[in-house]
Amino acid sequence: MLKDLDSGEILFSRGAEKRFAPASMAKVMTAYVVLDLIKKGELTRDKQFTVSEATWKKWRGSNGGSTMFLRPGEKVSVDDLLKGLITVSGNDAAAALAVGIDGSEEAFVKRMNAVAVKIGMASSNFGTPNGWPDGGVTKVSAADLITLADRLIRDHPGGYTRYFSLPRLQHGISPEGKPIIQANRNPILGRVLGADGLKTGHTSEAGYCLLGSAKRDGRRLIMVVAGLPSDKARRDEAERLMTWGFAISMATNESGKGKKITSGGARAAP
Repeated sequence: MLKDLDSGEILFSRGAEKRFAPASMAKVMTAYVVLDLIKKGELTRDKQFTVSEATWKKWRGSNGGSTMFLRPGEKVSVDDLLKGLITVSGNDAAAALAVGIDGSEEAFVKRMNAVAVKIGMASSNFGTPNGWPDGGVTKVSAADLITLADRLIRDHPGGYTRYFSLPRLQHGISPEGKPIIQANRNPILGRVLGADGLKTGHTSEAGYCLLGSAKRDGRRLIMVVAGLPSDKARRDEAERLMTWGFAISMATNESGKGKKITSGGARAAP
């Protein structure tokens, strides 16, 4: 799905209502919840949470997928956890935020689902704060992810700018005593003009996915691609769709006529 955020037009849609596993794109929901708490004054960026032994054991890199390399007993600020959550897709960061805010991942997930309903994500359900495979509990639709990205960018523009386009994260020390530096996993950053978010996802169930956004010449587009077979396929598809979208968006703006373009429409996406 591809949306022009400024006009509200859906430029392209194919299977956008189909529910699927979002993998780490679920972390955008976690980020939205945390940013909302900060906005309401119920949480501060400099609030520190202590990483529990249980969280570390469950989500360390050897068995918990992507990580920002948190250590048991480490005190980490909400600010740094958000950076780890988005920039390097830290499963440990998502869990540390969830436990720090609500005492458990399960309690935080209830908060996620309540907020999802509130902002209009009618087809989605979350079972984890990080999108780790959970037997089919966590499901979203492309349309709902577009809604989420739209609301995050509109409701938390400062947070969006602060966290979603960092080129890299430095956190933790390697066994050799060197700082651990990880690059942002978003494949359109630095490749698509104006790209500044949002989040990748990948599991064997979900395939390679991306919830992406870019702003060019005062216009912002948001897109979802999911189920791609490889990292390269995801990157190429996202780049093609965004390039096409800005061309269509510009033409629509110049003509003053907005139309919803679908896979069966007069004009086809690349």
